[in-house]
Amino acid sequence: MEDKPKEIRIDFPKELIGGAYSNNMAVTHTREEFIMDFLMIAPPSGAVTGRIIVSPGHVKRIVKALQENIARYEKEFGHIQSIEEPMGGVTIQ
Repeated sequence: MEDKPKEIRIDFPKELIGGAYSNNMAVTHTREEFIMDFLMIAPPSGAVTGRIIVSPGHVKRIVKALQENIARYEKEFGHIQSIEEPMGGVTIQ
């Protein structure tokens, strides 16, 4: 007998539907977690628009999912040109 995957219902909070724009990101880590701060930089200042904290195993799955999606994107729309960081160091307070 095959085990069917269990369906998981995900509720999407209304306040998150529009998302949050980010034009930069800062990553730090400890032994147990990766901390990704998403930033909106508009010189001369900026703000954190979101913070995601994940386990090391999950961050590897995120990287794999991003790599697969970038490959699909480039297949459909063409090569994404890499650009240099738009600014110097960022200090999050």
